[in-house]
Amino acid sequence: MRIFIKLFNTLVQPENLFYAWEEFKRDKGRKEDVLAFEKNLESEIFKLYRELKTGTYKHSGYESFFISDPKRRHIHKAIVRDRVLHHAIMNILYPLYDKTFIDYSFSCRIGKGTHKGVQALRQMIAKASNNNTRTVYILKCDVEKFFDSVHHDILINMLKQRIKDDRLMSLLVEVIESFASDRSTLFDRVGLPIGNLTSQLFANIYMDKFDQHMKHDLKVKYYARYTDDFVVVSDNREYLVSLISDISKFLNESLKLTIHPKKITIRKYTHGIDFLGYVAFPHYMRVRKRTMKRISRRLKEKMVLYKSGSLEREKLDATLFSYLGVLSHANTYRFSEKLKNDYFLSVNNPD
Repeated sequence: MRIFIKLFNTLVQPENLFYAWEEFKRDKGRKEDVLAFEKNLESEIFKLYRELKTGTYKHSGYESFFISDPKRRHIHKAIVRDRVLHHAIMNILYPLYDKTFIDYSFSCRIGKGTHKGVQALRQMIAKASNNNTRTVYILKCDVEKFFDSVHHDILINMLKQRIKDDRLMSLLVEVIESFASDRSTLFDRVGLPIGNLTSQLFANIYMDKFDQHMKHDLKVKYYARYTDDFVVVSDNREYLVSLISDISKFLNESLKLTIHPKKITIRKYTHGIDFLGYVAFPHYMRVRKRTMKRISRRLKEKMVLYKSGSLEREKLDATLFSYLGVLSHANTYRFSEKLKNDYFLSVNNPD
């Protein structure tokens, strides 16, 4: 097991904090709280540095709001200086932990992501089916209210197994304990705020124990995970059925998590596999219908902002190209062309 020592002093150095600020402020430069922090940037950064060095730093509370992306999510946003610290933590811990994760963990990792996850699924299916010459099945599950259910004590103990630096551990405990979901009890504090950058890393650390169980204990050959969504591919349907009870037991006993009872499916590949926003079939790929509707709606909303002068043309174009990038991984030629035509007609229309 890789052990990490003497990290605290590197993490809290002003150089790392200023670099964290530069990472944080990308695409946030016009927000009022960011501008206010930047106005007194040096004094804010050195104040944070002194508090970290003297052990007097305390994480502030959260602003709470909801977004639909596409399902309704409860977001908790920390104040600017806390979010700068989250970036500083990620700068130090992410490259160390990332090397310990399995290759087929795709969430919030450099060089991974949803497109690579879907590609990996199709590659696993190709191998298991001997290039679509035999029937294969895909077991797909996700964890019920994952971020709200991450158990603080379990996560902290996982971190302690690798991090042998008391000052850094005290800081990480401060960040973790700054939030608790409504699933917490008098005896157990649970939950990670979706709005924290550190929550992405903590989620992968937490679920890595499950990844290791799947790959090394159960020796599952074709397995991939994205946050709390995971798939297993096999040409044996009974084998997949037999995995469900073991998976459920391990998640419950080792991580105090529960598989969503309504989101356990075993489907033939020929019937289409809905994974990470795409629906994969043997010879083509679709984008979910609700995803296409969401893309059309959001692009129209951005165009309204552009015409009102609230959004720059450069950012509007970037939004279009981002959506076209998503669509390019599937068979969506007609929809992509319609999106581009509607976009340029609207942008060039003075009304």
